[in-house]
Amino acid sequence: MIKPFTTALLALLLVSSEARAGHYPVTVQSCNREVVFQHAPEHAVSNDVNLTEMMLALGLKSRMAGYTGVSGWSTGNEALRAQLKGVPELARQYPSVEVLVNAGVDFYFAGWNYGMQVGGPVTPATLAPLHIAVYELSESCAHVMPRPAATFNDVYDDLRNLGRIFDADAQASMLMDDMQKRLAMVTRRIGNNAAPPRVFVYDSGEDKPFTAGGLAMPTALIKAAGGRNVMDDVQQSWTRVSWESVVARNPQAIVIVDYGAVTAAQKIQFLLDQPALRNLDAIRDRRFIVIPYDSATPGIRNVAAVETIAHALHPKAFAQ
Repeated sequence: MIKPFTTALLALLLVSSEARAGHYPVTVQSCNREVVFQHAPEHAVSNDVNLTEMMLALGLKSRMAGYTGVSGWSTGNEALRAQLKGVPELARQYPSVEVLVNAGVDFYFAGWNYGMQVGGPVTPATLAPLHIAVYELSESCAHVMPRPAATFNDVYDDLRNLGRIFDADAQASMLMDDMQKRLAMVTRRIGNNAAPPRVFVYDSGEDKPFTAGGLAMPTALIKAAGGRNVMDDVQQSWTRVSWESVVARNPQAIVIVDYGAVTAAQKIQFLLDQPALRNLDAIRDRRFIVIPYDSATPGIRNVAAVETIAHALHPKAFAQ
């Protein structure tokens, strides 16, 4: 005989299960596509450190069949490796179709130039016949469709959509609320600035610097920190520009994206050693701001980047 308490508990679990099942199907916008999910993915893979951190922050580790594109670019850190314990890295850089299929993947969280390339072998179109759904990082959509400059809304949209896809809406809301509160604190500190400091983003490159154009996330980070990306009129995402264009725009500070085999210190020394750059305000003042890769690219670390940049651009505002 089933006791009344047990019967009530079974009924509650049944109602809860039905309520969760009622969450689906879910339709989300991914770049210029609508993607329908009949249920939460069970064997997900994320590419790159920033996308993987979003998955972990949403409590989705148990749903992950693996991750890709971290060790090959030297973008991980000890804390992330500890969080990922037990989750395999399926590919050091971009995964192949075969790697994803062999791992039984049903969901790939990636982006254009974040695990996929236009015209490459791994795309939403090539994975669809294999029953692998793809959600594309919003900022990266600039590579496949016209879109405005990146903003924090892109990150919020990604968190919100992942929350809907995996039935993790509450976790997504908590993350967004925390980010918004921290950003509001920075805004209150720095106040209005009629002449925001000019900032250049240096990722890598010697003959031509690889930098963030107006459609890349650092433009939004610098703006939120009370500065202006000197390349904000370049209607591209991450791209290469000429050193002549950098000189012409005379940045007052340079953000160094720290990752890979070349250290931030080595990147700074390279810039200091270039005769053509010696008259830049940023070079003369030795005004370099170092942020890690996962803070510069869209993800949960973006607010930390804003805080770092804001402290460097407006030290008096944070001196109290």
